[in-house]
Amino acid sequence: MSLALTVLGCSGSYAGPGAACSGYLVQSDGVSVWLDAGPGTLANLQRHIDLDDLDAVVLTHAHPDHWVDVLPYHNAIRYLRPRTGLPVFSPPEVRRLAREVNGRLEPAADWTDVHSGSSVGVGSLTLSFSRTDHGPETLAVRFDDASGASLGYSADTGPGWSLSELGADLDLALCEASLAPGQERRVQHLTAAQAGTSARAARVRHLVITHLQPGVDPHRSRADASAAFGLPVDVATVDARYEASP
Repeated sequence: MSLALTVLGCSGSYAGPGAACSGYLVQSDGVSVWLDAGPGTLANLQRHIDLDDLDAVVLTHAHPDHWVDVLPYHNAIRYLRPRTGLPVFSPPEVRRLAREVNGRLEPAADWTDVHSGSSVGVGSLTLSFSRTDHGPETLAVRFDDASGASLGYSADTGPGWSLSELGADLDLALCEASLAPGQERRVQHLTAAQAGTSARAARVRHLVITHLQPGVDPHRSRADASAAFGLPVDVATVDARYEASP
C-alpha cells in the first residue's frame, strides 16, 4: 500500500452541520495511524478501519477540536474491546487532560510524550515532529514510509511557522487554512493564501487545505490557495483519500 491519508474530519474550531473536527487516517504497508481525534472522527474512523486494526494514535495539541474523541476510544479498548499497549503520542498536556477525565490510561494505552525534534517509529512509518506557531504546544507531523513517500501535516499554526520546517519536497502536505482573507494575522491560524505560500516555499508536490472554520467559503479558499501555490489545490472533505508517491 502506498502512503495514503483519509479525511475523517476537517472543520476548524467546531464542526459545521453534519461535519466533524480534525482527524485523519494515515496508512502505509498495513500500518494504520489515527492522526488527531477531534469530535466526530471516532464514528467516521469506523467506516474505514476496524478499531482492533489501529496501530497508533497521534494527537497534535490540547485544543479539544483535535483530541477529545480519544476519550471514548480509550473506554472502548479498556472495557469493551480490551487491548493493551496501544501507542499514543502527544504533547504532555494532552495526556494530562486525558488522565483527568479517564483516570488511569495504562495498560490500554502506552502513552508517550513527544516534543519538537522528536522522532518515533510505527511499523514501517517514521514520524517526526516540529512545534508550530500556535498555543498550547502544537506539533506538526511528518510521515515517511519505506518507499520514500512523505506526508506533512501542519496541525494548527500561525504564519510564524512554515511547512519547510518539516523538510522540503513533501509529496503531500495537509495544511490548515482556517481563516477568511480579512482575518489574516488576527489569530494564530492561516488563511488559504498563507497556506499556499508556505507550501510553495517548501516545494510541496500536492497541497490539501483543511481546518476551514464553518462559514469560510471553500471555493474562495481553494482559489486563493491555488493562486499562491501556483498549482491546483484540494480542499479536504470527509472521506476523501489522498496518496503520496515519491
